[in-house]
Amino acid sequence: MASLKEVKMKIGGVKKTSQITKAMNMVAAAKLRGAQQKMENFRPYAEKFNAAMGNLSSGMDSGSFPLMEVREVKCAEIVVVTSDRGLCGSFNANILKMADKLMKKYEADGKKVSFLCIGKKGASYFKKTGKVRKTYPDLMGTFQMFNARAIAQDIAANFLAADADEVQIVYGKFQSVAVQKPASQLLLPVKPVAADEQAAATQVSAAYIYEPSTEEIMEVLLPLYMNVMVYHAMLEVSASEHAARMSSMDNATNACKDIIHNLTLIYNKARQAGITGELMDIVGGAEALKG
Repeated sequence: MASLKEVKMKIGGVKKTSQITKAMNMVAAAKLRGAQQKMENFRPYAEKFNAAMGNLSSGMDSGSFPLMEVREVKCAEIVVVTSDRGLCGSFNANILKMADKLMKKYEADGKKVSFLCIGKKGASYFKKTGKVRKTYPDLMGTFQMFNARAIAQDIAANFLAADADEVQIVYGKFQSVAVQKPASQLLLPVKPVAADEQAAATQVSAAYIYEPSTEEIMEVLLPLYMNVMVYHAMLEVSASEHAARMSSMDNATNACKDIIHNLTLIYNKARQAGITGELMDIVGGAEALKG
């Protein structure tokens, strides 16, 4: 059995760890409020933008614009959006697992795969594969729309240069403070929405007149669409990261309390055993003196 001093030192160490995890939980909760507000404010804009793109692209030929060109997929690029920091449970691991499965699926079909990693965790994980085309580390804590624009331009340029025939984006989708699930979405080519599919989705059938022409509007909106998609994924990951870290640190604090409780029981048992031993020595000495 461990000595009283050793057990007492362990209890002190766990208490200090508990204070750290509790402080990190509070910091994550404070950051989550801001990140969640930004994400929830941007979601309606992203949804309306997607609806507008659906209206414009319905019935349009996929070869009308370079970013809508459907080619035989020989090379695929996976954009992986993760956090820069850890200590957020299995959040990053789930995203990386989905991206890994997607890579294996492409390779099983004989396609070449490359990665563009946003966030340090994804970059360090896929670095060993030798398939990382470009990384954007140390960005997720302070990113703005201009960062998403630069990333989107890089992805589009790679697609237009025919170095990638299809681009998928994998990120963590925020559902609630307790639930964050990985999600994947086709980023390029931008596929037009069929008119009948759109009518079935909205339950409304209508004809729109655009001024200027739909072609001129699409030339402007397609690059903006890329910016919106990338920025939206980064916002989702930012909010999900803080929520996952808050839950993880809360679990760690509760685990510390359980460890302290168990160590206290061990300490009390060791102390009682020590006292009992001392009493036995005293009684034995007294009996010896009587004899």
